Amino acid sequence: MTDITNTAPSENQKLKEAYFTASQGQLIWQRFKRNKSALAGAWVLIILILSGIFSPFLTPYDATIAGRDKGYLNGAPQVPSFCDDNGCSIRPFVYTYERSRSFKTNFRWVSEEKTELKDRRYLTFFSKGMEYTFLGISFDRHLYGVDKGMIHIFGTDSTGKDIYSRTLTAVNTSMAVGTIGVLIAFFLALAIGGISGYYGGKVDSVLQMLTDTVRTIPNIPLFMALAAFVPDTWSSEERFFFISIVLGLIGWTTLARRIRTHLLSERNQEYVLAAQLCGASPAHVIRRHLLPSFTSYIIVDLVISFPYMILSETALSFIGLGLKDPVNSLGVMLQNVTSADVLLNYQWYFIPVIFFIVLVLAFVFVGDGLRDAADPYADTNK
Repeated sequence: MTDITNTAPSENQKLKEAYFTASQGQLIWQRFKRNKSALAGAWVLIILILSGIFSPFLTPYDATIAGRDKGYLNGAPQVPSFCDDNGCSIRPFVYTYERSRSFKTNFRWVSEEKTELKDRRYLTFFSKGMEYTFLGISFDRHLYGVDKGMIHIFGTDSTGKDIYSRTLTAVNTSMAVGTIGVLIAFFLALAIGGISGYYGGKVDSVLQMLTDTVRTIPNIPLFMALAAFVPDTWSSEERFFFISIVLGLIGWTTLARRIRTHLLSERNQEYVLAAQLCGASPAHVIRRHLLPSFTSYIIVDLVISFPYMILSETALSFIGLGLKDPVNSLGVMLQNVTSADVLLNYQWYFIPVIFFIVLVLAFVFVGDGLRDAADPYADTNK
């Protein structure tokens, strides 16, 4: 009994020492891991981001008009199976479909599945297909395909483009727009908020007037004016970067105010005065002393900003003011679900909506988890 009672306090003491000597990053990670919803959101986010980055390999066809299936317009999802009336197979397969316009359905496309053994199309993995470029290198291998014809696990749209290929490509595009917008907003917030909070006085008043002016600009009229300004001759890449820059130029105000508030309270601390007495420049004091004390909150704000950027891009593209075909983004794909005909007859058009909801929710859960973990000393008594 004596050994046990003597060992327990020593173990508790070691845990306390490890807690109080841990770095800020270690403390944040330990608290973040205890938040199950945030951890699950992080895994989902990683999977979606990697799926978007490696979408050329994970998808069997080009997401643009070049990879469309002319014989399968508005086609329903083709789910691979192992067994049917003709028996079972080790290899998954789908059947060939006959496409026609039916008078009974007001000449909408209908599919009739051929269920004979000779009409089976077997799945192949790491199959050879359309060439694509990744990191400047050309490849022609895709994760899966079929031995003959084409397969569409999420179905096709009205032009025959594969919705699965379009969805993963759209996730990558929307994430890229959000990343560029967040980075632009981040650097503007650091510069304006840092200068405003460090100097105060008249400099702070002028910069806060600028911040308030940007905050009061109504977004929808601004976007409508910009949409009228954008020439129709612009390429999809030019429109892509223009939308990213615009989202960044109007999305920095909230973070700038937080940085300014933090710096106003920290600029008179002893460590800041010591750095100033040593001859450090204002830029050095802000960059090396003030901002690092606020790093965790800046990271949290960046993560939380991503879903708002993605929502903004999606909303703009959805109402026709943002990206347009042939660019594949979540907003562009959501334009296809606005008609009653799609709701009644082509429900698979809503599959990208599920990806959009999951992506935004994953960012929200991760942002909430990081926000709770950003103050690692909140539970020092536990």
